[in-house]
Amino acid sequence: MKFKFLTPFVMLVFLATSSINAQKSCCVPAPNSMEAFASNESFRADHLAPAPFELKAQVGKMITFKASDGKAANAYYIPSKNKSDKTLLVFHEWWGLNDYIKQEAQNWQASLGDVNVFAVDLYDGSVATTPEEAGKLMGTLDAERAKAIISGVLEYAGKGQKIYTIGWCMGGTWSFEATLLAGKNAKACVMYYGFPEEDQARINSLKTNVLYIHGSQDTYITKDAVDKFAEGVKKSGNKITVETYDAVHAFANPSNPNYDKTNADDAGTKAKAFLAKAIK
Repeated sequence: MKFKFLTPFVMLVFLATSSINAQKSCCVPAPNSMEAFASNESFRADHLAPAPFELKAQVGKMITFKASDGKAANAYYIPSKNKSDKTLLVFHEWWGLNDYIKQEAQNWQASLGDVNVFAVDLYDGSVATTPEEAGKLMGTLDAERAKAIISGVLEYAGKGQKIYTIGWCMGGTWSFEATLLAGKNAKACVMYYGFPEEDQARINSLKTNVLYIHGSQDTYITKDAVDKFAEGVKKSGNKITVETYDAVHAFANPSNPNYDKTNADDAGTKAKAFLAKAIK
């Protein structure tokens, strides 16, 4: 199988199902569609439904813009208080653009200062509250539609914007994809345990440095896959920092009821320092 013919999520399927078979001896469907990953019982069990949460103090607003496929798309937008040529794209987990992610977008802007922030909605308004719903949404996500949404928000942000990206789990995968789509305007990429790209030709198109955050107990994203990705980024002429924690997959997800605060706080501090340095 050659990964260059696969979408980012189908690649994630392959790694996840291989890891599950090797480490948990689970029977899962062949990795030829997102259903093979998104419907896996072990994966769902490791992603507990988020506790109900409503963000009452919203400083941003939902906006609609045109995606590159001509259709309408959405994002939670927090404009910089002062005019800025810097934009942070925030990518949600498999749950969708819920209030947890909106809160994260607000927190990141408060931390980074004069930066325009877009929490991008890859699900076109759908939000899951159970692992079963999330599996259906992630499993049926059209990669070309997601790329069109990202291209649209990059166009909406405006020409000459310096682009920074961050995302968790599924969003970590799309954080890297958005960085590739941003091309020379990309200035920093943070991936919280997203699928590590394996196609060296695609990695070679990278134009910026990467911070990859990984849990050593992650049974879906293996150390070997992360190490191989890191070597690929170095070969591309860019720098990568891999921060590994004694933690499970999704340990820092803002929606995780079993949120690992100690490790998540440390990872957050390192992510903020990485982005702040790139922005400065």
